[in-house]
Amino acid sequence: MPKQTTFDAIIIGSGFGGTMAAQRFIDAGRTVLMLERGPWVRRGPENWAPSHIGPHTDYCSPDAPFRETQGDRASRIRTFFCVGGPSVFYGGVSLRFRPEDFAPAPDLVADSGAAWPFGLADLVPYYEEAERLLGVSAGPLAEASSRLGAAARSLGLSPARLPLAIRRQAIGSKPGCVDCPTCDGFACAIGAKNDLATGILPRLIARGLVLRSGTVVTQLMERGGAIRAVQAIGPDGRRVEFVGRQVILAAGALGSPHLILASGLQRRSPARTAVGRYLTRHVNSAVVGLFPRRQNQARRLVKQLGFFDHYRSEGGAKLGSIQQLATPPAAYVRAEAPWPLGLLAEAVVDRLLGLLTIAEDQPRLASGLTLDPGIVDRFGMPIAVVQHFYTTRDRWGDDALRRVARRILNAAGAVATYAHPVRTFSHALGTLRMGTDPRTAPVDPDGRFRGLDNLWITDGSALPRSGGVNPSLTIAAMGLRAADRALGQTLEEEEVSHAVG
Repeated sequence: MPKQTTFDAIIIGSGFGGTMAAQRFIDAGRTVLMLERGPWVRRGPENWAPSHIGPHTDYCSPDAPFRETQGDRASRIRTFFCVGGPSVFYGGVSLRFRPEDFAPAPDLVADSGAAWPFGLADLVPYYEEAERLLGVSAGPLAEASSRLGAAARSLGLSPARLPLAIRRQAIGSKPGCVDCPTCDGFACAIGAKNDLATGILPRLIARGLVLRSGTVVTQLMERGGAIRAVQAIGPDGRRVEFVGRQVILAAGALGSPHLILASGLQRRSPARTAVGRYLTRHVNSAVVGLFPRRQNQARRLVKQLGFFDHYRSEGGAKLGSIQQLATPPAAYVRAEAPWPLGLLAEAVVDRLLGLLTIAEDQPRLASGLTLDPGIVDRFGMPIAVVQHFYTTRDRWGDDALRRVARRILNAAGAVATYAHPVRTFSHALGTLRMGTDPRTAPVDPDGRFRGLDNLWITDGSALPRSGGVNPSLTIAAMGLRAADRALGQTLEEEEVSHAVG
């Protein structure tokens, strides 16, 4: 543990929102402590092995304090705990939300009251900065992607290149992308994917960021309407306490409300009944096409195309997007699919091409997390019980996008298609949503947790709606935006203190 225990900012979590907030505070010359529960991810040739796909690694922990319940069934939710968070294992897709993601959508919002407190224009400069920091660009198309794009155009669709956070060319001692197929779901063996642990955090550490991995935050101590201390357990098992003028919570859409509830801070919020509620996660499906012959002959990256023609339905209702999906390694298919289906799927995996459908889901009060005070984890934290329900409207959007994905694959020559629901919480959002109404939104339009002067939320929990694309770039942009507001408050307090002094 560091000898220094007082900082200008304490950031809890090293994902997109936390890292971007750290960028702002370090740029301003401030002292910053970042606390991360997980370790650094090891990098090397072993990362190319099928056994190192994210969900099969120790970094996707079954030790997470989250339990999902569905009826009378309960299961542990595996969560990525590592420096850089899920960015280390994501596919690099970095899309901005579109204007319709911020616009009113009564059929989606229903009686939830979910509404963005600002529009796209407010985030544009932050999107631009996040794209620069992440090195977002589009690379050359693989042969399989070109065929898929041609098939889509034959249907009157307009395929678009996906912007990816990948370093295409070598920079100094840092190698460029070798266009391997183990990108989506894997930690980059050579560090060419600009995840936060390779692209941004090392630079911030060199400039003064204090990052403590293996450190579990267990409580936020409040007094007089502000967070006065952050309690944590270090990698040596000892308890330690830190003090920060600003506290930035970026532990994820499950982790952040869990910590707030475990600390009893919901009692400070005028929207206490919304804390931990309105969980969204997208309705995602993997639609896979089986082709007569091998599709990715050169074994290249194929997550390169997106399809946004059906972002809205013909009737104007909000739907979402379709993206090319990397085919998983045969060994992973064999391990994940039930016997004997796994053996059959392994035999044809090289003849598969996939598309991921992403439909926006409805925010609902019934979806969210609560604490089970009768069960605690090994750090003494109460287990969070997570429940999420899809509505008829959610499934309608999913079905509509699945049909389009099947048409694209069939036009490309697929002899059969199969759609499989994706039930992970990788796109979990909304549990500490921002908004203009203090009674229904725990976070104000600046990103501050209502009822506490110095607690800021910069992860996906602050997004009031899920949009129709991957949320990582929007979380990054909002992290920069909220950090600007937090820094502004710090400067105002310093001016007042100087005037009084």
